[in-house]
Amino acid sequence: MADVSLKLTGVNGSENGTVAAPEEYFGISHEEIANHVPLIHQVVMAQMAAARQGTHAVKNRSTVSGGGKKPWKQKGTARARQGSTRSPQWTGGAIVFGPVPRDYSQRTPKKMKAAALRYMLSDRANAGRVHVVEALSAEKPSTKAALAALTPVVDNRFTTVVVDRQDLNGWLSVRNLPFVHVLFADQLNTYDVVTAEDVVFTKASLQEFLDFRSQKTSEQQKED
Repeated sequence: MADVSLKLTGVNGSENGTVAAPEEYFGISHEEIANHVPLIHQVVMAQMAAARQGTHAVKNRSTVSGGGKKPWKQKGTARARQGSTRSPQWTGGAIVFGPVPRDYSQRTPKKMKAAALRYMLSDRANAGRVHVVEALSAEKPSTKAALAALTPVVDNRFTTVVVDRQDLNGWLSVRNLPFVHVLFADQLNTYDVVTAEDVVFTKASLQEFLDFRSQKTSEQQKED
């Protein structure tokens, strides 16, 4: 596959050439992306479901406390018979058919997740919303420097910023920016691309991301 060119921006916001990126991640056509919208939707919904704790619970007749004594005798009161004050129709009684602890996670094949990520990155790249910057900071963390690098390319739009594992200064520089969601290259996923208007890689994180995905592909091929 032919590579696509992504604009490279310097620390001060000026253009600094281009960076080659593989077409399989950043050059898929609009038509092919449109044909796989259901796949992207399924992957995103599965990721959102997996994030649910599922610890919700209510007390049913077997767990609610009290109500052991019959509130009144069975006959002769002209009232409906009642066996417990913890029956569902009573205030303070048990809950019927309420939520119970459960696992919301859905099985999603690795190939589906990898494909959805490729389609979404290509969708953002086709719209000119994937950017590469030289770095976010110099020798020490600096939110001011990171803002100077990001503003010319994203203009305060909500952005997913990807840094490499060694770039602690870059991560510290952008973590407090309200329009930025920062993560490491091996954490990039479909949901964080879908919810962001722009995706910004540092030059090092782009290479780390491509190396990581290549390793994952090799491992998958061995399993198959």
